[in-house]
Amino acid sequence: MTAAFVPFDAVWSRVVETIGSGEAIPERVRPVYLVRNLYGQVCVSVSDAAEKDAACRDALERLADRLRDTLGAHGCSTERGVLFVDQSLLSNLEGTARKIRPGVYMADRLVTGGDWWTVGAQRSTSSARRCTLFSVKGGVGRSTTAVVLAWHLARAGERVLVVDLDLESPGLSSTMLGVDARPSFGVTDWFVEDLVGQGDHVVRDMAAAPAWAQDLEGEVRVVPAHGRDPGEYLAKLGRVYVDTAEDPWTLRVQRLLNSLEARFEPTIVVMESRSGLHDIAAATVTDLNADVLLFAVDSDGHWTDYDILFRHWQTHGLAEAIRERLAIVSALTPELNKTRYLQRFRERSWNLFRELLYDDVAPTAGSGDEFSFDLLDSDAPHDPIPIDWNRGLATGTSLLDPDWSTVKSAYAGFLRRFDELVGGDNGGGSM
Repeated sequence: MTAAFVPFDAVWSRVVETIGSGEAIPERVRPVYLVRNLYGQVCVSVSDAAEKDAACRDALERLADRLRDTLGAHGCSTERGVLFVDQSLLSNLEGTARKIRPGVYMADRLVTGGDWWTVGAQRSTSSARRCTLFSVKGGVGRSTTAVVLAWHLARAGERVLVVDLDLESPGLSSTMLGVDARPSFGVTDWFVEDLVGQGDHVVRDMAAAPAWAQDLEGEVRVVPAHGRDPGEYLAKLGRVYVDTAEDPWTLRVQRLLNSLEARFEPTIVVMESRSGLHDIAAATVTDLNADVLLFAVDSDGHWTDYDILFRHWQTHGLAEAIRERLAIVSALTPELNKTRYLQRFRERSWNLFRELLYDDVAPTAGSGDEFSFDLLDSDAPHDPIPIDWNRGLATGTSLLDPDWSTVKSAYAGFLRRFDELVGGDNGGGSM
């Protein structure tokens, strides 16, 4: 007889039900981790210190049997139902663990996606503010916006460092710097040299100023994905995301930024993130203590992908840690029917934030500590910051020597709202 089909998405609820309805797990063996492996099968993992306790071992075997019966193909084999492992290995699971009851957790081993499971609190070693430009899909103008932001902030006297972390699709090298103006090294060079202890040797020559920044009150420096000569770029790219024995990749990104900030002393760092839901993008959104601009257009594809991300944060208790750093951008806002378009955009954005990130209270209720906003609240994260689609920019205006009157036309509303949200010398408030 064929076992009943249990889909992956039903595993969590069945695990919770199994733990709640079965015999109690002895306290002396806790913490117990129900680990869903790379194949999606759930095994029981505890410290190897409990292996000699016969009563505990028997209780865990019975738990593994119940899970096998409940989960079908997503249950582990009899031979691997209970794993006694070193405590250090259990500690590594804490980032993706969900609490089922005191001392009992479910954790996932993942090939990718793990960096979305935490919201880090790493701090810059400098006083520089950080801002990440992120989108779930490409083609929404993040590179152009990085250029415009750098120009705008430097006009106001800021020292701006622009870092290209969209390494699979590097654009800032050509967008902001002519070939002869590019530095010798870029982000990929730092990551591969850092693996052999030579990161400090390349930091000093990783940034250059665009030609248009010479007469501004502040300064702009650009750290491209690669240097003047990309060299063996694909060979380097294949080594960029390595976790070392000392640091996972997210901490290596943090060290890179700290080194760049110490070297160039910016007042604000603008990072262009990779688009999509890959781990690589997660680091720039969740782990660098940056304000995050979420670029979107009013399409089902964008809203569906943001729903996936927001729902993940809600499910894993991360919403409160990330939501105050977010603001959504209406990219490529059309010229025709703009008011109607932004009204619809705002409504869909509000529905998403309200369901998954805002507190479930009326905006005026309670002591005022609740994170909840009205549809028309212009200070809310869901309220779209507009970037207008502009015919001049769309037809390929060079960003090595921009037509700033065209830029001002497209970005006037965006820059005004950015100043209000980020604050500092350019405005008030914070994201």
